[in-house]
Amino acid sequence: MKKITYLLVITWVFLSCEKEQKLSTEHEKQNEVKQEFSIIIHGGAGTILRENMSPDKEAAYKVKLEEAIKVGYNILKNGGSSLDAVQKTINVMEDSPLFNAGKGAVFTNAGTNEHDASIMDGKTLNAGASAGTTIVKNPINLARAIMNNSPHVMLSGNGANTFAKEQGLQIVEPEYFYTEKRHKSLEKIKASEKLELDHDDKTAYFYDEDIKNSKFGTVGCAALDKNGNLAAGTSTGGMSNKRWGRIGDSPIIGAGTYANNNTCAISSTGWGEYFIRAMVAHDISALMAYKSLSLQEAAKEVIQNKLTNLGGTGGVVAVDKNGNMVAEFNTAGMYRAAMNDKGELSIGIYKD
Repeated sequence: MKKITYLLVITWVFLSCEKEQKLSTEHEKQNEVKQEFSIIIHGGAGTILRENMSPDKEAAYKVKLEEAIKVGYNILKNGGSSLDAVQKTINVMEDSPLFNAGKGAVFTNAGTNEHDASIMDGKTLNAGASAGTTIVKNPINLARAIMNNSPHVMLSGNGANTFAKEQGLQIVEPEYFYTEKRHKSLEKIKASEKLELDHDDKTAYFYDEDIKNSKFGTVGCAALDKNGNLAAGTSTGGMSNKRWGRIGDSPIIGAGTYANNNTCAISSTGWGEYFIRAMVAHDISALMAYKSLSLQEAAKEVIQNKLTNLGGTGGVVAVDKNGNMVAEFNTAGMYRAAMNDKGELSIGIYKD
C-alpha cells in the first residue's frame, strides 16, 4: 500500500511540474512579440573603458552609430531587403575614420591598409567575401558583388582588386585610407616590440590603449526584413601591425559572418584567430538549430564559455528569425546600436 501511495505522489509531482513548465512556456510565448523587422550593428569590441573616453569622442561614436543604423532601419521600414540594409549601413561606418574598416582601417607592418569583408543571405545561404584588398573604397560592396556576380565565395588580393574594377565599384588610391591616428598607433606598437624596457615601462606600454586593441576592430550588421529574410555582413581593416598577408575571421563565412533564415544572422568582432578556431557565428546558429537554444542562450554559451575558455576575446551582434536582437561580448566594451520595428533606438559602448 505504501509503495502504491509513494508512486501516486511521485506521479502527481511529475505531472504538476510538467503542467507548470508548460504553462510557463505558453505564458512566455504569449508575451513574446515578434518583430516585423529589426537591425543591429557593431563598430568593434575591445578595451573600451569610460575613463579613457572623452565626452567629445563618446559623442562622435554615438552620432555615427545612430547615423549608420538609421540608414538600414529606413530601408527595412520601407520594405527593402535585409541585404541592402546591411550593405548600406556598413557603408556609413566604412566611410568614417572612427572605425577600423574602409577609411579608418589600421596599418599593416609594411605600412599599407588591407581590407577584408563578407556578406551572407539567410534565405539562399549564398555568400560573398573579399580579403586583402587595397584600393576598393567600400569592401562590403565588393563582397556583395562577389556573391551576386561570380561563381565564387571568396576572392583575395590583386584578383579581388581586379574583379572590383571589372564590376565598376568605386576605386581609390591607397592614400585615401591614410589616417594620422591609425599611423601613430602602428608606430606605437612597433616601438613596444623593439624597445628593451624596464618593468615600469613595459607596464606602461602594455596598458596603452592602442597596443591593447591592436587585435580588435571591425564593423558589422545583422538584419531581418519584412519578408522574413535575414542577412549579415562584416568589414574590417584587420589587425594592426599584421604581417604576411594575415587574414582574420571577418571574411570567413561561419566565423565572422553567418545568416540562415531558420535561425539567425550574426556579425562577429574580436581577436579573429580565435573566432576562426571556434567558428563562432555558425556555432551560435547550430546551437539554435540542433539544441533549440534561444539566440540569447546560444550567443552566451559560445562567447562567454567556448570562446572565453579558448582564450579568445570579442563579441557578436545577432538577430533571430523573430527579430530578437542580441549583443554578446566578453571584452570591456563594444560599440553597438539596435533598432526594432517601432523605431526604438538603443546605443551602447561600455559593458554596463
